[in-house]
Amino acid sequence: MAADRAAWLKRRLAVGLVVVVVVAVVAGAMVQWFRPLSQPTLRLATGIRIPGTAPKLPWPSTGEAALSVPGLGSLGQDRDTRPVPIGVLSGVLTAYVILKDHPLSTGGDTGPTIAVTPQTLAAYQAGSAAGEPEVPVSSGESLTELEALEGLLIDSANDMATLLADWDAESTSAFVTKMDLNALSLGLRHIRITEPGGADDAIISTPSDLIRLAEAAMRIPVFKQIVSLGEVNLPEAGLQYNPNFVLGENAVVGIEAGSDKTANGCYLFAAQKMVSGQTVTLYGAVLGQSGPNGPDTAAVDAGDALMNAALSDLSAAPILRAGRVVGQLSAPWGASTRVMVSQAVTVPAWPGLRVSVTARLAKLTVPVAAGTRVGSLQIHLGSRVIEVALHNTAPLRGPSGLWRLTR
Repeated sequence: MAADRAAWLKRRLAVGLVVVVVVAVVAGAMVQWFRPLSQPTLRLATGIRIPGTAPKLPWPSTGEAALSVPGLGSLGQDRDTRPVPIGVLSGVLTAYVILKDHPLSTGGDTGPTIAVTPQTLAAYQAGSAAGEPEVPVSSGESLTELEALEGLLIDSANDMATLLADWDAESTSAFVTKMDLNALSLGLRHIRITEPGGADDAIISTPSDLIRLAEAAMRIPVFKQIVSLGEVNLPEAGLQYNPNFVLGENAVVGIEAGSDKTANGCYLFAAQKMVSGQTVTLYGAVLGQSGPNGPDTAAVDAGDALMNAALSDLSAAPILRAGRVVGQLSAPWGASTRVMVSQAVTVPAWPGLRVSVTARLAKLTVPVAAGTRVGSLQIHLGSRVIEVALHNTAPLRGPSGLWRLTR
């Protein structure tokens, strides 16, 4: 009987072990079968390049220069890495801070009246004696905020910078602190400001930083309105002419030109062109120019040559045609299909421009039928991003049963 009982127990244990193994195998198979599938991955082709040869721009032989189109990127720089004196162009940052603190609307808003202070009068007298650009002022005179800004930006007047700084922050040193903070917020990494008017030779920057500043300032309608003026009539000074003598020609819409003994001729400009119904704005900066007709003329001439060459090469460029294959969608089980863009993309661009692309993949359920929207392609043009849908050109099959069980 003892032997029979032992044999019976062994049989029971063997059967139980088989049952456990079978249950474990079945459970494992079910887990494998129903475990979520890994999502397919998308591998993009390399970036897009606009066909043709990149434009050869007439960079000035001396000084520093840069060109850029917002939404497209930089057309290039020449000796742009080292900050240099910028002279009167610091007035652009002064005007930007003033208009942020004391906004004006276009269409006749002149702002509050600002009395000429002893500090402004002293700045005018000292600047005039040193041959610096100034707007004539007298004791007891008052100007509106708009008039002071016109004198600052059109006549590059250092005394107008002093007037506005003292009015805004009660001292030029406090205003310089504001200028530094605004420069930091705009990402101007190479600009150094010591006073608001530009008379100090220690005021330095790079063309690329000035372009970034110009883009921000031109988003303020009143600033854009002022720098488009060819002349202004100020109370004491009378009629003052803009040294940007190409203003209004070749689509030039601003911004400022001027010079001093240290900075030589400096020119910060914006020009516009219509491309396929879209207004494209070109920004440029030219620093450290001199020539037989004077530094102002040399700077404007150098900038004018650059902008004409750049705008002539700017046209509507088809960077993607509808149905173009831009990548491959691959699943972990070996299935794959090509991916294409669903629509054509045409942008204002110049030959040779390289365009980077990224993709955002949708959450997919396999199998994926042909023509399914599987995600989107992001086309990066400077700070601008264009998004187009991606579709697979052929079905993406699901995994086999064996792959599911053995993955």
